[in-house]
Amino acid sequence: MEFLGTTQTASYCVPKETCCLSVLPPALPAPATRECCQPFSLPGCRLPSSWRPSLLCRVPGAQTCPAPAQCRSSLRPPTVLPALRTKLFCRYSPRDWERASQRQVRGAEASRLWAGRLLGDTARLMQDKDQLTRQMQEGSSRNLGQRLADIGFWKAELGYELERLLKENLGLDGLRQRLECAAAELDCPLQEVDLLKCCQDQMRQLAQRLAAQMRDNRDAQQSLERDLEDKSTAQFIDEKCFNLRNTSDCISFFCGVEKVDGTVSVPETWAKFSNDNIRHSQNMRADSIRLREEAENLSETLSDQMWKQFTNTNLAFSARIAEVMDVKNKLQTELAKTLQEILQAESTQLLLQRCILAKESPLKVAQTRLQCRTQRPDVELCRDAPQFHLVNEVHTIDDTLQTLRLRLRETQDTLQLLGMTRSRLEHELAVKARTLCIDRDTCMAMRAAFPSTPRLLGYV
Repeated sequence: MEFLGTTQTASYCVPKETCCLSVLPPALPAPATRECCQPFSLPGCRLPSSWRPSLLCRVPGAQTCPAPAQCRSSLRPPTVLPALRTKLFCRYSPRDWERASQRQVRGAEASRLWAGRLLGDTARLMQDKDQLTRQMQEGSSRNLGQRLADIGFWKAELGYELERLLKENLGLDGLRQRLECAAAELDCPLQEVDLLKCCQDQMRQLAQRLAAQMRDNRDAQQSLERDLEDKSTAQFIDEKCFNLRNTSDCISFFCGVEKVDGTVSVPETWAKFSNDNIRHSQNMRADSIRLREEAENLSETLSDQMWKQFTNTNLAFSARIAEVMDVKNKLQTELAKTLQEILQAESTQLLLQRCILAKESPLKVAQTRLQCRTQRPDVELCRDAPQFHLVNEVHTIDDTLQTLRLRLRETQDTLQLLGMTRSRLEHELAVKARTLCIDRDTCMAMRAAFPSTPRLLGYV
């Protein structure tokens, strides 16, 4: 073993006057070590036999005892440690690196394809079960009674306008969140500051305008909902009055009621009030649509500008760095697809949960109908067609719920698999980023100031 920093006057460094071969261990003769060491080479330049450490030190079969002066000089500790020579060789080859990268890409593609097939089957299953449930419930409704009459003209118009306004509000809210997220993603200190700050300001100003428009839309929505609620109350009262007969139990005398006039509108003002609410809501929707189109156009323009700047910034890498970046881009693409699959799986999971909840209500309706029909008196407690259809409906909906719950568990398992794939891809991306940092920032800077060959050989 060779020691660094050993003094030349130490007791274990002074040889005996006799033959050094009889005292020193035969495994480490100093002259043989100096003669058979491999010549120094620069980092990264391997010799054909650099992977065989046994070739670095071979002891000849026959040795003679050198002179005492030569033996004493050969016992001095060398100035270069073997541990430093072993650091010049890498652990993995480029082929191993490429195989590992390809294995990660293939694994991500397999997980994503399997998840896509499962999600497609789930969507078809939900569609089939929804159609079956609707058919069963419609059949039960046709056997048990007729539907209620439609509400009045103004109530229908208000409900239609309210629904469209709610959809517009949802679109505005989603666009506002997208703009805020896009502005937050630009908070990176290594990007072009002027361009990104300008994009951030424009996005935030547009998000403020969207928030103000949403407040106006909510005001119009409240007016529509209030008018719609008043229409429902008035319709209920008018229907109650319409159904009153001379034989009704709830009629009575109210003396002097005809002398009190509590009306606050006439038919013209009554119709004008609802018409004004609808027109106001339509105006708010038109403003909202124009603002949303402006926001979409601005988002596309800013996105194009940032992508162009990003593309121009990435044109200065060398061949090796470009190769690493190519693999990193592939992994990022797989990660983006995996994240998209995760989002779709989460959306499918949410749809399954909603579908299960939606199926519980028809099941409650069917069971409630069965329970109510059990209260029929005497011979009216008949197992007629509605009764038979209700029993079949309960069994069908229950089977549907079991199938949907099973598919929900499969979707959750898929989410876990995609989460593991995402973790592996993120780990590989971190490794590639570390490789870029070492190759571009550390290694290239070190190679620029690397000592020359004469200095490495000891020449000042």
